Amino acid sequence: MQFDKDLQSLQEMRDAVEKAKAAQQVYLDFSQEQVDRIVERVAEAAYSKALELAKMAVEETRMGVVEHKKIKNEVGSRAVYESIKNEKTVGIVHEDRANKVVEVASPFGVVAGIIPTTNPTSTAIFKTLISLKTRNALVVSPHPRAMNCTVEALKICSRAAVEAGAPEGLIGWISNPSMEATNELMKHKDVNLILATGGSGLVRAAYSSGKPAYGVGPGNVPVYIEKTAKVDQAVKMIVDSKTFDNGTICATEQAIVVDLNIQQMAIRELKNNGAYFLNSEEKAKMEKVISPIPKKLNPNIVGQNAVKIAEMAGITVPSDTRILVAEETKVAKDVPFSIEKLAPIFPLYTAKNEEQARELCLSLLNLGGRGHSLSLHTNDDAVAKTFALEMPVSRLMVNTLSSVGAVGGTTGLKPSFTLGCGSFGGNITSDNVTARHLLNIKRMAYGTKEVTIPKPSVSFTSASSDIKDHQEVQEIVNEVMNQLKPQGPIDSAAISEMVNQALQKYQTN
Repeated sequence: MQFDKDLQSLQEMRDAVEKAKAAQQVYLDFSQEQVDRIVERVAEAAYSKALELAKMAVEETRMGVVEHKKIKNEVGSRAVYESIKNEKTVGIVHEDRANKVVEVASPFGVVAGIIPTTNPTSTAIFKTLISLKTRNALVVSPHPRAMNCTVEALKICSRAAVEAGAPEGLIGWISNPSMEATNELMKHKDVNLILATGGSGLVRAAYSSGKPAYGVGPGNVPVYIEKTAKVDQAVKMIVDSKTFDNGTICATEQAIVVDLNIQQMAIRELKNNGAYFLNSEEKAKMEKVISPIPKKLNPNIVGQNAVKIAEMAGITVPSDTRILVAEETKVAKDVPFSIEKLAPIFPLYTAKNEEQARELCLSLLNLGGRGHSLSLHTNDDAVAKTFALEMPVSRLMVNTLSSVGAVGGTTGLKPSFTLGCGSFGGNITSDNVTARHLLNIKRMAYGTKEVTIPKPSVSFTSASSDIKDHQEVQEIVNEVMNQLKPQGPIDSAAISEMVNQALQKYQTN
């Protein structure tokens, strides 16, 4: 009997979660040494298949550059492993003897991993390593346009883990993903955490699932070439970064802002590095290709090279063209060059001074990149610190390639393929997400300070007693009044005082 594809996808997801939960319960008893051996073997296996997986990803998604995806896979495997290999993630992970506080690591349980089409294999490897390192299980929902290469990466990791002693089922996946199965995975009762990397709609679904979730927002990254920058070096880095894997990393530069007094130098260097400047007629054609539906990005340009995108617009460019550039002055959703493009296309904005440059960068971030990243080229440390203080971003790369620098390739940032945007972008963290984000930390605290709890004050007790005595006196007065049934007016206050005096004499005797 042939089952409906969506039903098959749902059943596969449920089976994977069930197996992952059972395997994770076994994995809980593994020592730090056992965990570390498994993580190392998985990293080695993934690294050895970096090129093979890169070829599969480009062939299946029709996006990016094989050589660049190979580098991504190497960062996602070896660089990530090197950054987490010495972390304690099992049992007591820290002891503060001075303050008598002991910290104990505890995993979340089953992690749901959502993988994007732009970085399908490197993200799968990365999420596998940080999950295994923290004794979590992982169940992955690949992007439908990248399911084969993603599942192959997971199979490589899973085989290596089992060969190193991990329980079967610890790494699971949906081989024929559907939107319904992905949504149900995020809401599944046995899923304890969501790692969502993908479009804004998917990230919103992760946050609304009712589960703890790490989701990341879009990255409409401005790059500012400030007047003190070494323009030739800055431009080369920017073009190299923008063309890395055809711009598919969300931290890639999306718009150039340049100071007026170095504008011509920047344009010259851009042309020297393979930029083709569009005239007004060509710019209009390109706008329709970038955003054929107003305010929406054309997904067909994502991860394509500049020559192919020019052909899509009916524009003839030299065969060695690396990026397409158009001068721009406006920033808005209906201004195609100003939105996030994930392709080698740049708007060029000219700022008359640093203040205007900050305003332009802020406008671009507010358009769709708040909290993510900003790139800056300058030799003025004061300028860099001003941007760091004022810009609503979680990472600011200075004098480096933004795409590779943000994920930890050319900077001291933690290697990661899930880049938090903080509260600026509606995320729970502004960190480069890594192993420590997949742990609960329990704290055992011994008493270190003596404290004396004071008894209730005497004055408070006396006041309460006075109130009670007054109530009793009033009751006696009322009873006397009822017995006497006087004909004329009675001074109740005088009687009350007499009874009160009588009670006092009685209590002292």
